[in-house]
Amino acid sequence: MSDDLATRKGLPTAYRYLVEDLPRLHWHDPRMGETARFWLQMHGHFRQQTDLMTRLTTAWRSGDLPLADLHRQLIPTLQAFLQHLDGHHNIETHRYFPLMRQLEPRIGAGIDLMDRDHDAIHAVLEGLFRSGLAFHQSTIGQATTAPDAATRMADALDQATPLLARHLEDEEDIVVPLITRHADRFQA
Repeated sequence: MSDDLATRKGLPTAYRYLVEDLPRLHWHDPRMGETARFWLQMHGHFRQQTDLMTRLTTAWRSGDLPLADLHRQLIPTLQAFLQHLDGHHNIETHRYFPLMRQLEPRIGAGIDLMDRDHDAIHAVLEGLFRSGLAFHQSTIGQATTAPDAATRMADALDQATPLLARHLEDEEDIVVPLITRHADRFQA
């Protein structure tokens, strides 16, 4: 199985031992700590935001949502999503991942994989940011290029969404069981 975020179909076998010890089926058990629950809530929020943005661009592409409404509804969501995800990745990379490597050395290469995912996602999200900014600027300037800018932004969202979804799922398969296994070290 490939480690590349764009082509992998799931977390590589070498990094699955934690989720095999604590399968997703048990992630709502009482033994789940607050930090693991919070992590899942954060990831759930990112999924909800991408779903909302995708619904909006789909409605616009089908002619069911006027361009001005797309702009009004999508741009604030996109801005919040990008800021929140960037902050989340920074906290993971600089605070949580080093602790996880220390507590569970065997998963170090899996944590490295998640860090590489962050880099790949950041590059795609940079394109989404730039296309969203171009859409915003063309719309508020009432430029005739606004529909083209909206199409580029929607295409960038289409490119980013599956990468983010794959990363979120794979990261959860490492992080949630690890945090649960070492709950005493992840108290708020």
